[in-house]
Amino acid sequence: MTSHQLSSGDLTADRRANYARQYAEGGDLGAAVDLQMQALELAPQWAAGWHGLGGYREKAGDLAGAADAWRKVLALSPVDIFGASLKLSLTGQAEMPSTPPSEYVEALFDGYSDRFDTALVEDLGYCVPERLTALLGEVAGLDAQFAKVIDLGCGTGLFGERIRRKTSWLEGYDLSQGMLAKAGEKSVYDRLGQADILHGIPAARLTGAEAAELVAASDVFAYFGDLDGVIGVASALATPGGLLAFSCEAGDDETCWLLQTSLRYCHGAPYIRSVLEKHGLLIERLAREAIRSDGGKPIMGFLVIARKQPEASLRPVILPPAAAKRTESTDFS
Repeated sequence: MTSHQLSSGDLTADRRANYARQYAEGGDLGAAVDLQMQALELAPQWAAGWHGLGGYREKAGDLAGAADAWRKVLALSPVDIFGASLKLSLTGQAEMPSTPPSEYVEALFDGYSDRFDTALVEDLGYCVPERLTALLGEVAGLDAQFAKVIDLGCGTGLFGERIRRKTSWLEGYDLSQGMLAKAGEKSVYDRLGQADILHGIPAARLTGAEAAELVAASDVFAYFGDLDGVIGVASALATPGGLLAFSCEAGDDETCWLLQTSLRYCHGAPYIRSVLEKHGLLIERLAREAIRSDGGKPIMGFLVIARKQPEASLRPVILPPAAAKRTESTDFS
């Protein structure tokens, strides 16, 4: 997020908010809430300030107060770059969205791009690019070459670095300009473009661009609840017989999709399989394993390699009912 979004425009309000942050980091959440409210008395239209107040109240256990702050954020910033709607859904104050706001995802990764590789790989033990590449070797062969690869949600190019030697053409698309700039510095992509996966990929690609033998989405589907649209896009980009390689966070078998407190979604294996089959993709490999850590604890995920079937083999597939989706909520009574 840019500095003008994070600053109130009032130096005194910014100073009190900075003190609030320091108290929160030191564990004195009562003082943090008090100082943040003082800042907001000086700058009542400051959406980022209300977002900060919601976070402090949440950590202090005042979920009703946090929800009030997040509703104020949405009133001041309806495009929701702060993800307030996601927070409200987790506290039972709003319906769970099937995808997060695009503006929130873009702002999140723009702000994260400079430290993304270090934070994810070194600090959190992120291993999805290596593991997806290894599974591709099992399915296609260690010496397999792909004429064209499309990397959806390419980020800083962690998967691109690993697949580059296996393809003569590599395209990468991401919503975040900051991430694309970092990917460009690695000089592994033949083409990079900014695009929303669900709505912007066709427009971002060159006119008449051919389908790919491999479409990849490394650590991307955790930012989608309902996978029907994004897997439909991925399938359309793949040639018949081509492969889709992706990861997602693992939910239990009864879960279709679920928004977690991390503001990332998890998915159940039966749901994943059914959506893939609906779009003409059959699973070649599905591995459940730790894909990174969070707070010192392993985060379990699914690593999936699926193959697009010829059109003649497609058959109607009935997806699990929406009611199978479970939600987490908090009782304020």
